[in-house]
Amino acid sequence: MPAPALQFWLSLSLFPLIALAGWLGGWWLAAVTLYTLGLITVLDSVLEMDTTNADPTVHERHLFWHKMVTWVWPPMQFVLVFGALWWGVHGTLSTAESIGLMVVTGIATGAIGINFAHELIHQRTRWEPRMGEFLLTMVLYGHFRSEHILIHHRYVATPRDPVTARYNEGFHRFFSRVLYQQVISAWRAEGAMLARRGLPAHHLRNPMYRYAAASLAFLLLAFAIGGWVGIGLFCVQVIVAIIHLEATNYIEHYGLTRRHLGQGKYEHVKPHHSWNSNHRVSNWFLINLQRHSDHHYKPNRRFPLLQARDESEAPQLPFGYPVMTVLATCPPLFRRVMNPRVRAWRRQFYPDIQDWSAYKAASNPVAT
Repeated sequence: MPAPALQFWLSLSLFPLIALAGWLGGWWLAAVTLYTLGLITVLDSVLEMDTTNADPTVHERHLFWHKMVTWVWPPMQFVLVFGALWWGVHGTLSTAESIGLMVVTGIATGAIGINFAHELIHQRTRWEPRMGEFLLTMVLYGHFRSEHILIHHRYVATPRDPVTARYNEGFHRFFSRVLYQQVISAWRAEGAMLARRGLPAHHLRNPMYRYAAASLAFLLLAFAIGGWVGIGLFCVQVIVAIIHLEATNYIEHYGLTRRHLGQGKYEHVKPHHSWNSNHRVSNWFLINLQRHSDHHYKPNRRFPLLQARDESEAPQLPFGYPVMTVLATCPPLFRRVMNPRVRAWRRQFYPDIQDWSAYKAASNPVAT
């Protein structure tokens, strides 16, 4: 049986914490960061790694309460975002406190909302991916669904995947690159899907229009609540959320590459093409997102069934995602921590490759 569902409901604790911080204002707003970065990291370091694995063949009927945590979050996030926005505009907070409230709201929509959206868009039901879209468009990032499903999972660890961070590429350069490359990549991928049906890329069936319309609706709601100030505060949480997402993307595949087999062909995706982390509490908080090696190996597995991979199967992060995200913002420190691990990964999984220059520069042929 999978691990008890209750531990994964830890994510929802951000909702009352942010509500309390917004009501009290002042230094209470810092409690959100102390909780997500401080307390969870301390608990990760105190408790042993979680390497227990559920039977991956467990039937869906045994996962109801695990799935429920991702189902209840979308309406909660809607209330959180626009409740915080209304309070920031019409409540008793100062300007700095209002901005701070939307920053911590962005932590929730980025660390929890986009993470849950990621789980939902991978499901095969009709309505769960739409719930994922709802969460993504609330941070103006609906194109992530198309790019992630159609490009990232197919071309990860190859030059064709925009969100595979290259060896020695700092997060700030990575961030500025993927912001536009993901949009282009998503548009082209959806255009290719429509072309197979004999339709042009600009046809109204292109879901990119749906993402844009939903995002516009959220912006109009923000304007209705607070005018241009409301738009500005809404965009604060958007920026924070997107930074969280892309920092996670950056960490998950930094410096890892798939073997080029020649003529634009690459080996199949394996667990060692993603960084893995078995840190217990941060995996509870992030619904096993850090078991990313198994996620890419078996993308359709529900989060409670993702398998913990050890050093023989996948490279291991030294810390959970909260600490790794902070490290990513300081490229020299991040490289000092991660580059030796990338080189060790090469020696372990590809001892026969002597020249890594094309892999490091992402100059191998584009995957076909």
